[in-house]
Amino acid sequence: MWGTPRNQTGPRFVQDSDEVVAALERAFADADEAERPGLERALAVARGARLSEHDLRARWLAQRLAAVGFTGDRDSVAAVRALRKAEPALSLVEAVALLRPRKTP
Repeated sequence: MWGTPRNQTGPRFVQDSDEVVAALERAFADADEAERPGLERALAVARGARLSEHDLRARWLAQRLAAVGFTGDRDSVAAVRALRKAEPALSLVEAVALLRPRKTP
């Protein structure tokens, strides 16, 4: 049988910065005047640390490839091998898809 198995799932890039920002906003709303400057700074840092899915994916890939010492061309068979060595649960299809740049509409 050809194609992608139905139970195949690739990594999901999730960040919890929205929840962190919401928690800091709630704490800021309930804070007394002495706590507000620190919480205001924490909110600014948390808002600035948000990453797009593209950036999360790029960071994850860089970390995985560095973990196995890969420094070559990411558009190569060697990159696919290195990624699958770093993440053995990835299928060939998933590894290739992760290494390909995503098309933006």
